[in-house]
Amino acid sequence: MGFLTGGLSYIVPFLIVLTILVFVHELGHYLVARWNKVRVEVFSIGFGPELFGWTDRAGTRWKISVLPLGGYVKMFGEGDLSPGRESDMRELTPAERVVSFKHKRLPQRAAVVVAGPAANFIFAVVAFALVFATVGQSVTQPIVGQVMPGSAAAAAGLQPGDRFVAVDGAKIARFEQIQQIIGLNTGTTIPIVVDRDGKNVALAATPHIVIDTDHFGNQHTIARLGVTAKAGTLVRLDPGTAVWHGVQQTWSITAGTVEALWQMISGRRSGEELSGPVGIVRMSGEVATGGIIALIGFMAVLSVNLGLINLFPIPVLDGGHLLFYFAEAIRGKPLGHRAQEFGFRLGLALVLTLMVFATWNDFARLHIVAFIKGLMT
Repeated sequence: MGFLTGGLSYIVPFLIVLTILVFVHELGHYLVARWNKVRVEVFSIGFGPELFGWTDRAGTRWKISVLPLGGYVKMFGEGDLSPGRESDMRELTPAERVVSFKHKRLPQRAAVVVAGPAANFIFAVVAFALVFATVGQSVTQPIVGQVMPGSAAAAAGLQPGDRFVAVDGAKIARFEQIQQIIGLNTGTTIPIVVDRDGKNVALAATPHIVIDTDHFGNQHTIARLGVTAKAGTLVRLDPGTAVWHGVQQTWSITAGTVEALWQMISGRRSGEELSGPVGIVRMSGEVATGGIIALIGFMAVLSVNLGLINLFPIPVLDGGHLLFYFAEAIRGKPLGHRAQEFGFRLGLALVLTLMVFATWNDFARLHIVAFIKGLMT
């Protein structure tokens, strides 16, 4: 229950993390909008009444608002993204049309929308590269150090000294790659190729599925192969290599997240593993105790998730706008006002439902649900 009594030690790191990631996301929208000569009226961190701000020479109001749970960029003439705003339906002057978002070509509008999630992915690459170039990247040789008795590895015939060549079709260079592949397994048999005494040996293993509780108190259904490796080392990378490995790490997290979500949708993984805002607050506070490097890595992972979620084809998210643009490209004209309004309402309902579900999971992990039920029985 430390989270409930920790107060500012949890909230402050969360607000710092969220503010940085929201700023990065909205800055992506802003920069590409300005590059396409769109007038940006407001750049806000947070929602609701303004706490403080300033107006730059281009007429953009930069502000911090009272509810620090997101942000937005308000562009001139973006009525197509906010159905029902009759003020945007008036006839614009030629000068206004030049800087109006809704009068830009379809590829330009799509570029502005994509820029937000893209900025989050770029931030993750840079953050990982920064860590790899300064602190170093953990590198563990893909050699079996020990095989646990009764494990899936023992049943498959793995032996100490075996060097992994390929796991589930993926070539292996570091032991960390094996952990990522096995971690997403749902109990299905996977092919493994190891180098044993200079010869490739083909094996097959079915990882054991266990319920694991992390140090945040979150329960996860994970797969275990049952092997350990020798101690790894931290290797500092040159800037170019660090960026390339940052790209690989970002891609790995993205692919793993998509796979895990698909497993939830298909019923192979429990949806109770989803975390909501309360869970992120809690993790931010816990990670912050590990120092700035741990916090940077955490922000990188969250940034990937923020960018990915915003690309989902759900109206009110960036992916929903792209879905509308795809329909516009096929039809040769934008969707009607009523169709867009219905889409936004449906999208909002879906997002709110998901948030309620994820927050319920957070409360369950904190035993708040059990506490409330105890009061009612």
